Amino acid sequence: MTRLHDKRAIVTGAAGGIGAATARRLAQEGARLFLVDRDPAVATLATELGAGHAVADVSDEAATEAFVAKAVSALGGLDVYVANAGMEGHVHPLVEITQADFDRVVAVNVRSVWLGIKHAVPHLAQTRGNLVATSSVAGVIGSAGLGPYVASKHAVLGLVKTAAVEYGAKGVRINAVCPGPIENRMMRSIEEQASPGAPQAVHDGFTHLVPLGRYGTNEEIAAAIAFLASDDASYCTGTALVVDGGFVAG
Repeated sequence: MTRLHDKRAIVTGAAGGIGAATARRLAQEGARLFLVDRDPAVATLATELGAGHAVADVSDEAATEAFVAKAVSALGGLDVYVANAGMEGHVHPLVEITQADFDRVVAVNVRSVWLGIKHAVPHLAQTRGNLVATSSVAGVIGSAGLGPYVASKHAVLGLVKTAAVEYGAKGVRINAVCPGPIENRMMRSIEEQASPGAPQAVHDGFTHLVPLGRYGTNEEIAAAIAFLASDDASYCTGTALVVDGGFVAG
């Protein structure tokens, strides 16, 4: 499948589970990549995929402006921007969360998406390209103990909808994907924090709430992102594609 043949794409959070799976999926579909993460391990994946890369903090404007410019120079333009970088934060009731923890989650999960829009859209407008942001089912429902994360993922959808309205006339599509429980590091962290020493109980509880009876995989989310990034989604903008095994419907 080569729906993204010769498309030039930036993927942020590329060293993580969903990010790495997305990078591999876009590469399989023919895209040329520039990978970004604050984890230096992103260099290994970039080498594997023959991609450019930057080790950068996506919540910092100067860093974002710099890596977008570097990617555009290396790739010769930009067709797709995947704003995937994110963090779960600490699992605590709202009244127990520190300001520093709240601000960090919002900076990584929300500010980074805004900065991606701000600095990538001018290039995407030249190619009638598109941006896909990773939100979450936590962007459409609440979840006890995850207040900053929930607030941040709701905010991502607000940015996506606003950007879709503002840039539709320029031919730029802006969409979000909303993963449910996924078998990856982030969910392992949430499970362990919610039930220290007995994370399997939390895993089982989440699984019970999924009509399909299982967690999703990084690759299933990557497939959804690839769809939104491709011309198969040419009439989709401002949308939130929920990929959750029925979690929200259940």
